[in-house]
Formats: sequence, structure tokens, C-alpha cells
Amino acid sequence: MKILFLVQKEQRVILDRFYSSICRHAEEADLRRLTSEEQADLKGYFHDHVDTSKYDRIVFFLRFKKEMKQWRFMRTIPNLVMLEHDAYQNFIPGKYCGAYTRHYHRMPWLRVICSGAFVCERLKQQEIDAAFVPKGYDQFLLKNLNRERAVDLGFVGSIKSGVYHQRKEFLARLADVEPLQVVRTQSGQEYLEKLNDIRFFVGADIGMGEYMIKNFEAMACGCVLLAWRQGNGEEAALGFEDMKNAVLYSDLAELREKLALLRGNVALAQNIADAGQQHTQTFFSFDVLGRAVVDALQPALPKPEDYSLPWFKQLFG
Repeated sequence: MKILFLVQKEQRVILDRFYSSICRHAEEADLRRLTSEEQADLKGYFHDHVDTSKYDRIVFFLRFKKEMKQWRFMRTIPNLVMLEHDAYQNFIPGKYCGAYTRHYHRMPWLRVICSGAFVCERLKQQEIDAAFVPKGYDQFLLKNLNRERAVDLGFVGSIKSGVYHQRKEFLARLADVEPLQVVRTQSGQEYLEKLNDIRFFVGADIGMGEYMIKNFEAMACGCVLLAWRQGNGEEAALGFEDMKNAVLYSDLAELREKLALLRGNVALAQNIADAGQQHTQTFFSFDVLGRAVVDALQPALPKPEDYSLPWFKQLFG
């Protein structure tokens, strides 16, 4: 199978090894990094640079807000697959609530590979061809440095976006009663160093329905992950086991109760950290996930002509 893999040229999260893993596991892959301007004019880019007949799959991992405006052209692209890490926004209040469903329904023959198990099931319920491949971490960049951890309780990441308002509110409440350190870092070495400073990492993905990439990154670096319990089968899909390889909580009181227990039982805390690190290395490295993405590309895609029903033509023609 030969794939054309289109990704964002400018991206804050370093995903180069995720891309290279996908390409390595494919029989043949053509990876291209599109600028913001190229993403905004997909019709022009394809006209000048792409012969779609050369590829068995054309995979987009682009800015949703740019591609959603270009669905009329996208409907003309054969064998199209969307790789999406933000489709959870389809099911939470905000400007993209319902937008992913509308976008995908305009191209009902396309496949969506999304990073949330529950999100995947909800898309399937909406008659969208969806496959689940979770987020993960760069196994070459992020690792346990096996050193003394100076920060007892920490969080590294963004709290400014409107999508993260519940995260921001929760961390503020936690900081009122616990010595929580909240920081931003540059990607790369600075991020690695900071994660290795933290003993207990607070994963506060509240209201999102799935786990963000930083949970896996923290576990890989040997932190004890304190993770907001998503429910709806998400933990089971990821193999997260409470007080075994992660610490799950549903409110501030539960988090503080378990945190106090672990502070008083250093051996238990270390066992959870070790098990979480091993679990993440086994299932969530970019090398493992690259193969999973390629596997999700393999099943045959429906043909557009199978959907050429009168109602479809009237609605989207």
C-alpha cells in the first residue's frame, strides 16, 4: 500500500517520530509538510503537486479549521483518510461542537482515525467509519532519567485555551490546598527535564472524554500519573488500572485522599510509577502507534458512488 501523508509544517508538539513510524510501517509513503497557506488552498496544492492515482490512501493530519471549509474539494479526493487528535471537541461545548460530524457526513466514504476510544464509538454511532488509535509519546525523546525528583506535585502544559477551562479551574482549586507547580516549557529537552523533576503528575483532562498526550509522556518519564477518570470505557481501552499503573480520580477529594496515601507509602507510589512506565513503553510509543495507524488504513474503503443517493445529492451536491 502506498500512502500520501499530508501533515502540518508548523506544529508546537513534536510529532516527527510519529510521522516517521507511520511511513516506516507502510509499504511506501510520501510524507509532505504543508504550510498554513498550502493547507488553506488544498485544491491549488493538489492541482500543482499531487497525482491522486499514484496512492492507495491519502491521509490528512492537518488543521481542522482549515480543512473543514474545503469539503467540496475534499469530496473529490479518492481513498481519503483523516487522522485526528482533536475530534473530542465535537462532543464538548465550544465552537467545534458538532462540526466534526457535519464535516465527516459530507464525505461518508472516508475513514477517520481518532485518538479517543469513546469518541470513536460515538462517531460510529453517527454512521462514520471510525478507528481508534490512541495518542502516545516519542520514545527517543522522552524517558525516565532515574534521578531525584524535586517537585512533589506538578503539571506541565497549557491552561489558556477555552477548551481547557475546566482544567484551569481544577488546577487552581488544587493549588489552593496542595503545593502544585504549574509550568509551561519548550518542547524537547526542557520538557524532558521538567517531567523528570515531577514525582506526581496531575492529568486534568476534565470534560474532554479522552486522555491528552501529556499523560502518556508523563508516565514514560516515570511520573506517578494522577489522571481524571474519563469513564465510558476509556480507561479499559487504554489498560489504565487504578492504583496499579495509574491513579484515577473523579473529584478533588478523591485525588487528595489517594495522594496522601501515596505520600505515606513510597513503595506503592514507586510501584505505580514503574508499572505505568512499563505499560506506556509497551503500548503507547510512537513506534507502536505508527504500526497501529497503518493497520487502520488497510481495510477497504467504501466507494463514493455507494452514497450517491438522492437525499445526499440534494443536501451536499
